Order: sequence, then C-alpha cells, then structure tokens
Amino acid sequence: MPANKNALIRYKTIDNCLRNRYRKWAIDDLVDACCEALYELEGIRKGVSLRTVQGDIQMMRSDKLGYNAPIEVYDQKYYRYADPDYSITNMPLSKNDFAVLQEAIDMLRQLEDFDQFREITDVVSRLQDKLSITMNKRKPIVHFDHVPNLKGLKLLTPLYSHIANKQTLRITYQSFTARVTTEYIFFPYLLKEFRNRWFLFGSREPDMQLYTLPLDRIVHIEVESTIPYRDNPDFDTEHFFDNIIGVSKNITDKTRRIRFWADRQQSKYIETKPLHTSQTKISHNTNDGSSIYEIRVVENYELYSVLMSYGDGIRVVHPPRIVKRLSEQLHQAAANYDQEEPNVFLP
Repeated sequence: MPANKNALIRYKTIDNCLRNRYRKWAIDDLVDACCEALYELEGIRKGVSLRTVQGDIQMMRSDKLGYNAPIEVYDQKYYRYADPDYSITNMPLSKNDFAVLQEAIDMLRQLEDFDQFREITDVVSRLQDKLSITMNKRKPIVHFDHVPNLKGLKLLTPLYSHIANKQTLRITYQSFTARVTTEYIFFPYLLKEFRNRWFLFGSREPDMQLYTLPLDRIVHIEVESTIPYRDNPDFDTEHFFDNIIGVSKNITDKTRRIRFWADRQQSKYIETKPLHTSQTKISHNTNDGSSIYEIRVVENYELYSVLMSYGDGIRVVHPPRIVKRLSEQLHQAAANYDQEEPNVFLP
C-alpha cells in the first residue's frame, strides 16, 4: 500500500516524537507536531485531524509498510515505543528493496553525461556506497551501452541549456563529406540519442527547415543574441518519431507501408523484438514457419540498415522501389566479396 508524501512526513514526525523519552506524548500533542511539520515542510495550513493521526499510528503498528512499530499506550493516555531503541528509520533493507534501489541506480547512471544531473550523480554514488555496505557486493546485473569518450558528448550540457532557455545559436558544422566547415544560424529544439550517437534537431534560419545535426560533426557553438529565437510549429517533439526508425526524417516525409517476408528463424526474433511499434503480422506459412509482416514507417537510411542486418533471413516484397534498392545494395555487397582481397595489414 503506497504512502503519499504528506503521510510519510506524518510518520516521520510521529517517529521523532515517540523516540523522545523525555516528554510525554498525548494524541493531541502528536496532532500538533504533525500540523507544525506539514506547515514547515509543505506550507499546508489546514492542519491534521485527530482521526488521521490515529490512523497513522495504526498504520505504523501494522506490517503494511513493513514498520511493525511497537507503539504502546501507558497511563491510559500517552504514547511511546515499547522498545526505546526502535525507529522506522532503522529498518533494514529487504532483498526486494535492495533490488529495486539497485535497478534505479543503474538507470540513473545513464544521466552522467549531463552536467545538469551532476548533483544527482553524486547522490547516486553515495547511495550505491550505502547499499554496498548494507548488502553483500555483487556483480552488475543490468548493463547499458555507453561510450564515455564519444566525440560530441561535451556539447550535451550547453545544448541542453540553450534549448531550455530558447536561445538562438551560431553553429559551425562539418559533415563527413565536406572539406570545409559551414556556419548556420540555428534554433535548437531537441536532443536525441540513437545507437550511442547524439543528434540535435532544430531549424535553420532563414528557411526554417528542420535539420538533424550529429553532435560529433559540430565544430563550435555560440549564442547569437541579435537574432530572436523562433519555434517551428510543424515540429511535434512528442509524435515526430512515431513513424520512424532512427533519426533521419523530414517534416514532410510520408509514412510508407512496407511488407517483408521472414523465414522461420528470423520470424522468432521479429516476433519478440518488432522492427517498429507499427509492426503487424499479415500471414503465416505453417509448412515452412515463415511469415509476412508489415510496418508503417518513413523510408530512410536507418530503415535500410535494419532490413539489411537480417541478411538472407528476410526479403522485402513491397513497395517495389524499396525492393529494387535493397536488391542493388545486396548485389553490391556480394560483389565486394568477389573482388580481389584488399591490402590489409593485420598485427
């Protein structure tokens, strides 16, 4: 049974009172203490009823929250702990509590690249140390892909701040194919990670077309204070990625129906890990175990990359243009192995 924030404040207040053996605590005293605590911590002025505090005492006595607090009444009026050393803050962590906290720590570790979360990272480290002391140390059971020295990570913190503060940027950028850099006046909207690579979404002045810039190709950024920041009303950060695999997409791109055949082996993987959330099974062949699936996505580079990653285990059957392009790429890949072996020096 979950407890809300105000209830937890009351439990802690009652606990502090009952631990103080130098004062007698009647029910009215506990009510007054809870009222003061809620006002100081939460600014709540309406107070706490007698019935609420009586219910809190019963809750602390029960095992619903794991407290099992030994609260007793003496002199037919006053409350105290039968065990003078008891406190709800001294409860040991259960194995389930430890597992939940460890999973939360592993998740929060993924925020370490952002300076905005540096304080959280420090708290997480101290919490991890506390857990290690409390429970036996163990090897990690949750692991996330992480490339700490990835080029462009240092830009995450300033870009996060620029987006939050709606600041126009002057960005110096150099693509993989360009020999020289290009300068953009840029309105940043969103940061997105895909396969351990970060991308910045925004519009370029003056055409306001949406651009996707990989952070590892950004040479320099600075605030351009002379040009007012502009939003792009056509860029919906909440639903922009609904029909896309990866990050490559223009606002005007249309969703395509793509059907593909998968053999028995690949069908098992595709069933458990769909290529896209729109994936549906169109048909199934009980003789050979193969299936035909359909996804509704934008045609982009990442789509082709994912389809080709399944090798001969799948075959696109619609639309013809994508069938043709994939066929050409696969033929070229095969031709690369028919050529003379390149001059490669191995250590």
